[in-house]
Amino acid sequence: MTSKPPAGFSSGGRDGSMQRYLFQRLILVIPVLFIVSVVIFSIVHLTPGDAAYSILGDEASQPKIEELRERLGLNLAPIVQYTRWISNVVRGNLGVSFLRDYPVIDLIKLHIKPTLSLTLYSMAISISIALALGILSAKMQGTVFDHGITTFTMFGISVPGFLLGLGLMYLFAVYLRWFPVASYKDISAGLGPHLRSITLPAVSLGMMHYALIMRMTRTTVIEILNSDFIMLAKAKGVSEFAIFVKHALRNAMIPIITVIGQSFISALSGAAVIESMFGVPGMGQLIVNSINRRDYLVIQGVVLFITLLNVVISLIVDLLYCVLDPRIRLSH
Repeated sequence: MTSKPPAGFSSGGRDGSMQRYLFQRLILVIPVLFIVSVVIFSIVHLTPGDAAYSILGDEASQPKIEELRERLGLNLAPIVQYTRWISNVVRGNLGVSFLRDYPVIDLIKLHIKPTLSLTLYSMAISISIALALGILSAKMQGTVFDHGITTFTMFGISVPGFLLGLGLMYLFAVYLRWFPVASYKDISAGLGPHLRSITLPAVSLGMMHYALIMRMTRTTVIEILNSDFIMLAKAKGVSEFAIFVKHALRNAMIPIITVIGQSFISALSGAAVIESMFGVPGMGQLIVNSINRRDYLVIQGVVLFITLLNVVISLIVDLLYCVLDPRIRLSH
């Protein structure tokens, strides 16, 4: 199998190509964030309902609602509201939460830690299991073991994360009492209690991503093991271990890394339901609560921040191609 480099890559290049590539990618972040900011601002402000009414509640009088609307700037034209907001964002000010009377940037700092912890733990579980089973399944292609792993993978793809989470919660938390139902422990309480409190949500979040990584691993390894250069290496008497580690696995890791990066982005962005189910005070829970109460400055700030994280992860994945295959150089 001949691995195809990602867009923006080519053979050759000069010493400064890496710096130029990084600069170009960082410049591209600006229009991406701008487009996302326009889209999320439009969605939030075009949604039926009045944010001031949602904040004050059903029993609020009309004068109080109008007073709050004026104080928050909700009575201004949408373009004026957007201009004010984006100008503050450029200066590093994401605004203040209406409900909590707390800076949005500080809320993000407070809630990003549990989300990153949950996402990293879920991906660590998914990657370790998926790579091991994917490689074994490829080596034992067509056997009962291979068919069993493929069937289990289809289960992981088909079952929604929230449904799997409910099943795990009942079995391991309610029935067996091995894990807490919904009792998040910060890492400051100790690594053991922290991991124990997020194991069930991590497995629920990571199952689908395990299935995708495992299928890509199996397919890629099988394709490479059947390629001409592997056959040539076998004909030259190269040991099976050296063929697999130095040639097959090394080439297989390039598309696998791509799937891992996409899975990490998906897990980071889609943790809201799992966090709400298991009581993890992360970004997902923050944005769900903000949507329910129309705390739109928090919604806009969180979405922008997650978008920025996704761009950074995509950049890291691109740069890993050069580490995994030195023949790939950034274009100039």
